[in-house]
Amino acid sequence: MTIQRQNPPAPHATPGYHHVTAVSGRTTVHLAGQCPLGLDGLIVAGDVLAQADQVVADTATALRAAGATADDVLRTVSYVATADRAVLFAVWDQFTGSAIGPAFSTASTLLGVTCLEYSGQLVELDITAAVS
Repeated sequence: MTIQRQNPPAPHATPGYHHVTAVSGRTTVHLAGQCPLGLDGLIVAGDVLAQADQVVADTATALRAAGATADDVLRTVSYVATADRAVLFAVWDQFTGSAIGPAFSTASTLLGVTCLEYSGQLVELDITAAVS
């Protein structure tokens, strides 16, 4: 019943995430992609960082509902509708500095994409966790 995270000597060093995450003796939890929607079902007002904050809040709620915490996350995939690396890194910094920041120390991918599902949506987060 452990989660092991490691960085082998190759490939490259990482800025905080791990290349490999392995789990044994747990139940795997897959969250649906968390979108920056308010309770009214509309994209939250504000910029990409405001949307990232909503995604963080919703992800924390979903993890709690599954009996998990950010420390139980095995993999994150972050999607940001941008081709601007500065925006990508701003969202990454927002995520890693948030209440679910430990989730991003695991196997993580950050992608700039052309568009996401909802009109005006700039951020989405896909998470896999494991619980006892």
